[in-house]
Amino acid sequence: MKHDMAENSVDLQRRSLMGKMAAVPLTLGVASAFSSAPIRAATSKRINAGLNNSRADFEFEGSYLNGAYMHPVSTGAADAIKQYLDARLMNPGQRQVNMSGDRDTAMKLFGKLFNADADELAWVPSTTVAENLVIDGLGLHQQGSVVTDVYHFSGSLFMYNEFAKQGLKYAIVEARDQRIHVEDIANAIKPDTRLIALTLVSNVGGFEHDLKAVCDMAHAKGVMVYADIIQAAGNTPIDLHASGVDFAACSTYKWLMGDFGIGIMYARRDSQAALKRSQIGFRQEGKVTTHYMPFDPPGYPLIETQATTGLAGIVGVGTLGNGAVSALAYSLAYLDQLGLDNIKAWRQPLLQQLQQEMPKLGYLPMTPQDSTSAIVSFAFKDGAKAIYDKLQKAGVSVTVYRHYLRIAPSFYNTAADVERLLGALR
Repeated sequence: MKHDMAENSVDLQRRSLMGKMAAVPLTLGVASAFSSAPIRAATSKRINAGLNNSRADFEFEGSYLNGAYMHPVSTGAADAIKQYLDARLMNPGQRQVNMSGDRDTAMKLFGKLFNADADELAWVPSTTVAENLVIDGLGLHQQGSVVTDVYHFSGSLFMYNEFAKQGLKYAIVEARDQRIHVEDIANAIKPDTRLIALTLVSNVGGFEHDLKAVCDMAHAKGVMVYADIIQAAGNTPIDLHASGVDFAACSTYKWLMGDFGIGIMYARRDSQAALKRSQIGFRQEGKVTTHYMPFDPPGYPLIETQATTGLAGIVGVGTLGNGAVSALAYSLAYLDQLGLDNIKAWRQPLLQQLQQEMPKLGYLPMTPQDSTSAIVSFAFKDGAKAIYDKLQKAGVSVTVYRHYLRIAPSFYNTAADVERLLGALR
């Protein structure tokens, strides 16, 4: 069962982007985004639809129900990147971008949206880097024990399996009834277990953990919790403080509508003492005193350093993708204005329609019926190429895997998008 789940969760999009082009025909999102006939047109008719007429803020054509793969950026976020590039071109007379200001704005908005304090947040290159920093920081990469589950990101499962070759012990909890049950996680905990690592919303089928219940159980047993929140942040209300989670992270190119190359890591203030610095770089700099620069007072040693406080002083390393930060600063303000509760409520009728109609077409539900996450998935036996071709012809973008498809509506989608998908599959 565990081996079947791992095989079925292989992300063909990631493989195709790494050069394995044989997988492209099975992955509609890649074809839509990177083929010679992209779903986004150079000029697009503005459509007044979606939550607060938000569809008019995007330029793609067709029905894009694929936010779990890569969420489109709005025209406003694209303009922010263009302004950043103007600054990088050193164009005279162009409005210059305040890169540090964008970073500050984005961090403040992230903290506001997900209830975290500034000293509990830090920039990281990606979700995977953050999880590695947790494992290294806790000293688990060559010893200790971790509990995870089959709905955790496949790249993370690969990571734990590789670390196991160096001495890490880990257990994978299997799914029952399309869910990961808290009691099953509890039963997998051993006396030497240090960490539970999970994906808050599964990228496979959309199952959402009760994060507070997991954290309450784990903490009662003296175990810490890491959550990958990439498929929830930006589409679902998350209260990091109230959840009790020790560590969390997400990249920003999905529902946060940033871009590749930047992510944000969270570590609860009380949990930061457990993390050791496994990487060191200038973003950790606090007080620095030198005795070798012009007009410095003489002294020895020639340089005295002290790391800054908070999470940034533990995991901050080097240069950021500041163009992506400029898009993120705009997008987080946009999401704040829409309201995450409103976004969640907007998609529910669309998800319910899919849950009701897709089984009638012969597709097997992979998502719990009471799920409220932004992802719903359905299994089928073979036929991926035929399904892909139908949806491509209809101008519908979802993710098609070998034996299942994943649908992820956003706030700009409407019932007409769902009907277009269903019509293509009938």
